[in-house]
Amino acid sequence: MTSDLALDYIARRMREMGYGKDYLIRFRHVLLKVNEVRELTAYNQILLLIEPVHNMRIESDVGLFDLTEDHANEMQYEHRGRIIITNLSLSQINARFLQAIPIN
Repeated sequence: MTSDLALDYIARRMREMGYGKDYLIRFRHVLLKVNEVRELTAYNQILLLIEPVHNMRIESDVGLFDLTEDHANEMQYEHRGRIIITNLSLSQINARFLQAIPIN
């Protein structure tokens, strides 16, 4: 996903969610050690996965991203709510997100 597409996508989604242009953008580069599981909380926010990562599972209130999952018929790049990121690899992995945070 290009940065232009990601920024355009976030702008549209934030408008759809009723925030208009009242939000901050934050780049998140998450480093996960072997077998690490990390929980992020992003209610009323959007975490958009910028590039697919093999051997990583992301579960959230809106969907799943796991390229190793046999029974999933769709991968979600947009995540909100309670987000659990799991490193399924035998080495450290990196996940890059754009996070949109509404300004109250």
